[in-house]
Amino acid sequence: MTRPKATLPTPIHSWREALLVYTQPRVIAMLFLGFSAGLPFLLVFSTLSAWLTEAGINRATIGFFSWIGITYSIKVIWAPVIDRLPFPVLTKLLGKRRGWMLAAQVGMACGLIGMALTDPSTNLAMLAIFGLTVAFASATLDVALDAFRIETIDKEYQGAMAATYILGYRLALLVAGAGAFYIAEYASWSWSYLVMAMLTGVGMVTILLVSEPEHKISKATLEQEAHTAAVIAQTGLLPSRLQQLQTWFSSAVISPFVDFFTRYGKLAFIILLFIGMYRISDITMGVMANPFYLDLGFSKPDIANIAKVFGFFMSVGGAAAGGILVVRYGIHRPLILGAILVAVTNLLFTYMATLGPDKAWLAIVISADNFSGGLAGAAFIAYLSSLTNAAYTATQYALFSSLMTLPAKILGGFSGVIVEAYGYEWFFSYAALLGVPAILVAIYLTFSSLARRQTE
Repeated sequence: MTRPKATLPTPIHSWREALLVYTQPRVIAMLFLGFSAGLPFLLVFSTLSAWLTEAGINRATIGFFSWIGITYSIKVIWAPVIDRLPFPVLTKLLGKRRGWMLAAQVGMACGLIGMALTDPSTNLAMLAIFGLTVAFASATLDVALDAFRIETIDKEYQGAMAATYILGYRLALLVAGAGAFYIAEYASWSWSYLVMAMLTGVGMVTILLVSEPEHKISKATLEQEAHTAAVIAQTGLLPSRLQQLQTWFSSAVISPFVDFFTRYGKLAFIILLFIGMYRISDITMGVMANPFYLDLGFSKPDIANIAKVFGFFMSVGGAAAGGILVVRYGIHRPLILGAILVAVTNLLFTYMATLGPDKAWLAIVISADNFSGGLAGAAFIAYLSSLTNAAYTATQYALFSSLMTLPAKILGGFSGVIVEAYGYEWFFSYAALLGVPAILVAIYLTFSSLARRQTE
């Protein structure tokens, strides 16, 4: 008997409906929340790399400094606390998600002030500690905000939510990237970080203005939690006086993982593998982007004007296109397109490494890189959001987003070593090849009938 051939779905919305999704108030609100999430990222990543470069820190150390960003990749460790426990006072005043979001913003501001008051040439260790504080608070904000975003609107609109989130995020990257470079050029890096600390107030005000989403837990989920807790209790791992803690641990930490593997079965391992591979190519490349521009001979204003400002508009365009494509065609086809574009654009950096400081070519490469990154990002966020159970939104999404960045962060830490040993041309070629496995698995998840039945 011949097995029926798997086919792609027909469009689920008209082009007009897909475009009008951006007029929904909840979608618009994500613009401002995305800004609050994006502000600290470059300040502990590529902007920090540029500061360290000018401070005379060697490239290998700069590469290792990127490991501060691993904090974003292990946030799943404390995500269950955010999912189930209240933050003192703030949760009662603002709600489950907004209370944690505001607390995280305060932590980010304090860490950025500490970085601004530290000289990397004389106290590199203290700068790393303050950077780690910023990254921890920022990762905590991401956990709470991702849960807030997913719980606020239906899955079919998560692509549009991701697009406006990315727009706000990219606005923040523009401020923390180009803005920081401008301030550093005419004042100092310390002043740049002080200004960024003040701008965390934008996120704080936004959190106070938005409303708390409804938190829903299905009857089936509650029954699954009770079953899991009963199984663990039968093992007798803890004495009776700690049974309450054991019950909480079961529902907050173990049940989210049991739920995921129950829903997806063997496919769960392929999904987790795919999540870990999808961002490896562009994150690995990004660690050395600013040192590459500076070493190639571009000035800080050149980097601000072209790589940051111009790149911003291309990234926003890519994210908007990704959101529209997800509403129009669903998630899977945009995922494939994004994975291909991200890998291919890294090869453009390989060619630019042979040209020197050519501004026209920089504009071309930045356009392609940021458009592809924006499109891939919108599709991928929508995909990750579609995998969560509303009862464990923060924990499960934190697991996915941690896997999304952890392999890339680990590999990215060695990027400076590769550049110093082999040069930029080999490094960008290597980064492009890292994107090939993600393309292959994305194709499998799109065309495999089993995969589509279990993920749609």
